[in-house]
Amino acid sequence: MFSTNWQKSSYSAATNECVEVRTVDAVVELRESDSGDVIVRTTPAKFAAFLRTLKAGEFDQLST
Repeated sequence: MFSTNWQKSSYSAATNECVEVRTVDAVVELRESDSGDVIVRTTPAKFAAFLRTLKAGEFDQLST
């Protein structure tokens, strides 16, 4: 994934409340569409590990 354009999460459907991601200079950046001035930056390896953790359900208890 190497894109300087923000990509919207496929889970957000047609709403504007979503997570957006992009890569710039080999850094992954994430932001919420409604708080675009707050950007989280990380490495591709750490982002991939974070996604694996999400998919494994590690944070499911936080959403209740």
